[in-house]
Amino acid sequence: MDEYAIRALRDDDPEVISAAFTALGWDKPVAQYEKYLAEQRAGSRDVLVATVADEFAGYVTVRWESPYEPFDGIPEIADFNVLPKFRRRGIGSALMDAAEALVAARSDVVGIGVGLYADYGTAQRMYVRRGYLPDGRGLVYDGKQVPPGELVRNDDAANLMFTKSLHG
Repeated sequence: MDEYAIRALRDDDPEVISAAFTALGWDKPVAQYEKYLAEQRAGSRDVLVATVADEFAGYVTVRWESPYEPFDGIPEIADFNVLPKFRRRGIGSALMDAAEALVAARSDVVGIGVGLYADYGTAQRMYVRRGYLPDGRGLVYDGKQVPPGELVRNDDAANLMFTKSLHG
């Protein structure tokens, strides 16, 4: 396996990251990463970037104040992506290890949301293997709990929220 490195998001990253996902047909505009950079500077989000031989490979973010109200002060790992050509090399696990270590310095618990359709299957299994458990509040859509009987679209806004204890 090639050597990989994990570092904080830098000023020159937004265009590189956006271009990598645009090449896959994903809608990840430069403005999203410029916003992440501003939030990182303000201390409300940390962004960890993985590179392989100085080539962008993936990233994960930590939101220090989750917009998901039931988390109530629990930091949330959010927007975690590894480019397909770099998957199955341990980069995703290394990004998660780094994000969890970052959170563990400030919190005993970390939260994460995961999508419900098949594209999220690998992530769903990874989070369970890493010790994440559903928060028990059921389906969440766009950050809000879905009441029984309500219909929602199964897209990226439909999630199940998980938490993990970081200190045993």
